[in-house]
Formats: sequence, C-alpha cells, structure tokens
Amino acid sequence: MKKLILMRHAKSSWDDSAINDFERPLNTRGKHDAPEMGKRLAKLKILPELMVSSPAKRARKTAKVVAKEIGYPKDKIVLRQEIYEAGTSDLLEVIRKFDNSHSQVMMFGHNPGFTSLANLISDCRIDNIPTCGVFCVEFPVADWSEITPGCGAMVFFDYPKNPAVK
Repeated sequence: MKKLILMRHAKSSWDDSAINDFERPLNTRGKHDAPEMGKRLAKLKILPELMVSSPAKRARKTAKVVAKEIGYPKDKIVLRQEIYEAGTSDLLEVIRKFDNSHSQVMMFGHNPGFTSLANLISDCRIDNIPTCGVFCVEFPVADWSEITPGCGAMVFFDYPKNPAVK
C-alpha cells in the first residue's frame, strides 16, 4: 500500500510585479494558513517518510512550515525542478520514480497540475485544490511505478477554509 499527500503551496504575494513567478513569497494569509494546515496534519498523525517539493519559493516555504509542524526534518525535504509548472504526466512520472522503501510521500506544488493529478489518480472528482489545500490518496500497490489513472482511493481532502473544520 502506498499513500500520497499532495499539498498545494500556501497563498503567495502578488504585491511586487517585479518579482518573477518562481521567487514569489507567501503573503500574510499564506503565512497563517501553512502552519494551521500543518497542525491539522499533525492531528491526523501524518508523518511522511519523504517530503518532495517544487523549488519555487512559495512551495519550499510551505513545505518547511508544514515540516516543522509535523516533526519532519526540514533539511530532508527534496526539491524537484520537475514539479514546478508541471503537467499531469510529468507529475505522475515523478511519483512513479519514488523509492519503494517509502510508503508515504508528501509532495508540495502548484495548480493546475495538482488538481488534475488528484482527479487522474483517484476515485473522485474535485474542482480545485485551493492554496494550502491537502489531498491524500491511497493506492493498493507495492510499487510506485504501478500507479495508474483511477487506481487510488481518496483518504481525505482538506483546505484552510473548509467549513467542516472548526
């Protein structure tokens, strides 16, 4: 059994138009939401064996904040360029190459790729993974390379403004 936790980066700042997309930092809301979502993941006892992130500043920062909240060593976060601006097939290729010694992996990245990926690999349909949203899916496979469209089952989907969470 393999479990994948997809987390879209927290809300980023558009205040300075001179900053390129890759270097955009988190805004005030993002700086609030990332630790809040990390706390929710800690309550669920989510502790991935591997955390992988897009190297874009907003994704890296989100990963570091969440790592702190769940007790994952920040220096063990792996940055993968292929996640930045990736389409569904690129993201699926990243996942299929995960080391099989890891049964639970958390990825930090961007839309529209993450929402499309969630819909492709799971048994459900969601319209959007909002900023700082978390989508968890479980696969009945022993090898990450065996993940195919529709083979996963959604475990949970949460996001900062989720009305079900008080």
